[in-house]
Amino acid sequence: MPEHEDPGAGTGTGIGTGIPEVGALAINVAVPPELRWRDVRRDQEFELESITIRLLPDGGLAAKAYGRPVTGGRGAYVSFRVPERPELVQLIHRAADRAAELWAAHGTL
Repeated sequence: MPEHEDPGAGTGTGIGTGIPEVGALAINVAVPPELRWRDVRRDQEFELESITIRLLPDGGLAAKAYGRPVTGGRGAYVSFRVPERPELVQLIHRAADRAAELWAAHGTL
């Protein structure tokens, strides 16, 4: 396909009809060891190692934390609330800003 061809031309979708509808924007960011915390779910203690950040339709951010059981093993894939600690809020905002830079500088397919 030529670089500037509209893949949706004539179908009612694509660039030729206006702004594309984007369904989801999410990034994953590693939590540095010094910022990690522990939480308990289903009687199992987890160390939270990553945060998934979603850009909401209104421009706000939503974040959930994920980690591994402290006792080892895979454990359940369970989300946790991110505590409102200033250093975690800063990490989330810096990660969102960095993701925006990377998206803005994207290359072609």
